[in-house]
Amino acid sequence: MKRRPLALLLVLPLALAGCSGQRAQTDGKAHITSFFAMDTFIQCTAYGEQAPNALERVQQRLEELESLWSVTDEASEIYAINHSAGQPIVLSDETSKAVSFALEMAEQTGGALEPTIYPVLTAWGFTTEEKRVPSGEELERLLRLVGYGQVKLDKNRLQIPEGVQLDLGAVGKGFASDEAVHLLKESGVSSALLDIGGNIHAIGAKPDGSDWRLGLKNPDGDGNLGVLSVSDRAVVTSGSYERFFIGEDGKRYGHILDPVTGRPAESGLLSVTVIADEGKMCDALSTSLFVMGLERAAEFWRQNQSFEMILITEDGEIHLTEGIHSRFALSPAHIGRTITVI
Repeated sequence: MKRRPLALLLVLPLALAGCSGQRAQTDGKAHITSFFAMDTFIQCTAYGEQAPNALERVQQRLEELESLWSVTDEASEIYAINHSAGQPIVLSDETSKAVSFALEMAEQTGGALEPTIYPVLTAWGFTTEEKRVPSGEELERLLRLVGYGQVKLDKNRLQIPEGVQLDLGAVGKGFASDEAVHLLKESGVSSALLDIGGNIHAIGAKPDGSDWRLGLKNPDGDGNLGVLSVSDRAVVTSGSYERFFIGEDGKRYGHILDPVTGRPAESGLLSVTVIADEGKMCDALSTSLFVMGLERAAEFWRQNQSFEMILITEDGEIHLTEGIHSRFALSPAHIGRTITVI
């Protein structure tokens, strides 16, 4: 599923800004590269003598992944499978691994993550600028094409029925951040911070040994809700509070769809932040836990516990897991909010 608005603002050491093209600079010991790829703005900051060459490798690698996974690029593997008329396609190892992981997470989350929701997302206009509310009949017809069980992957051989469309948007940026981290570490970089369209991935701690401090955006107002301190972890937030439209009926429609109904998820949550070792896990779970809602998300965590999470409900309550409790501090303007430790 394509998404996501910038949900994390870096408090230290970076301030994010828009960029129309590549920018590389050296700021003291911090080497910063900014560019646009995978349909999003990317900023990478790394420290050490190896950082400049490593960052060049990162940009090249992310651009390669974009060329493989783009839904709209006619030369990509995902475009090829979506227009294969039901015929099998042989994938690269990278795409095969990404598809396999998406299918695995779809199964693990009971379909809350749905890599074949793209036709429904398109009908709502979230992949274009033509936002609209599809009719019930249209959604019913499109939902017949949705279902990860229709995707047949045998090693690198992939086959989907005609009309079904695969999209790696719910895992792609996370996969890309993991690839970038691997390249940076392989190059000898031990301290870095990556921002791939709001997907944050920290390598180690800051050069002075302290945690990276990330501002968690307030999903129902301005400013930051609080500050999250992390080292050597990935952090991804999903929410429908920035990417939405108001229909002719006056109702607000968010971009995260419930695969069961084909309509924007109404789970009682405003945002979900997931913290884990791998970016791909954070990416996949932030969307699927948002669809699940508070109770199902909490139960899913109890059964797995391979990640931490912060859930913000529509009534302003904060629910977070025990492992991240001591690393999250409310901003002064939000002192007094109810925090429940799961």
